[in-house]
Amino acid sequence: MVPHYERALIVGAGSGLSASLARLLAADGLRIGLAARRTDTLDDLARETGAAVYACDASDASQVEALFARIEPALGGPPDVVIYNASARLRGTIDNLDPQVVAQSLMITAHGGFLVAQAAARRMLPARHGAILFTGASASVKGYAGSSPFAMGKFALRGLAQSLSRELQPKGIHVAHVVIDGVIRGEERPEPADAPDSTLDPNAIARAYRDLLRQYRSAWTSEIELRPWVERF
Repeated sequence: MVPHYERALIVGAGSGLSASLARLLAADGLRIGLAARRTDTLDDLARETGAAVYACDASDASQVEALFARIEPALGGPPDVVIYNASARLRGTIDNLDPQVVAQSLMITAHGGFLVAQAAARRMLPARHGAILFTGASASVKGYAGSSPFAMGKFALRGLAQSLSRELQPKGIHVAHVVIDGVIRGEERPEPADAPDSTLDPNAIARAYRDLLRQYRSAWTSEIELRPWVERF
């Protein structure tokens, strides 16, 4: 049986992939919640999708719990789809990185994913129904030079997703990790005129997430990789 979802919460919302996800899921009839550290850029998207918007630092346990408590009345119940998009991209060589800044980046990219997944699972388990999706990156499987904090965070997030898929899927909760291996196009990163389809279309990515949500539970997947056709493996 294909799961039926009614309420989606997107954490780490912004103008790119999160906006495409919000529009697509809203068009499918889901009520939408958006959460981000800064919400001042989400007004237009909220009006377009009818989304409830809340400020939240996903690395702070008390703020995550408050987010879920506040979002339930706005959505008419607990979210049965939760998508974790938040991350902190920190670059630098190992000899120059500030340990405190690195620790904070890991808190956002990985620990925040744990906190959000924990709050979501606690609400999904009684109904044995729901989906938790994590947004990964090339750094989830490949550590690049000068990008060790991002790789550490994304590797940890992938490990979290793998553990939770084994723990929660037998209890009716679909957990999946999406490796986005390439550059997502947007206003600040338009498609190169001389290289069509060399970047990922956020609307196409959003459709892949929706495909995950439409999977029959007899054939759930716990990870997919998305990359432009010209991206090297």
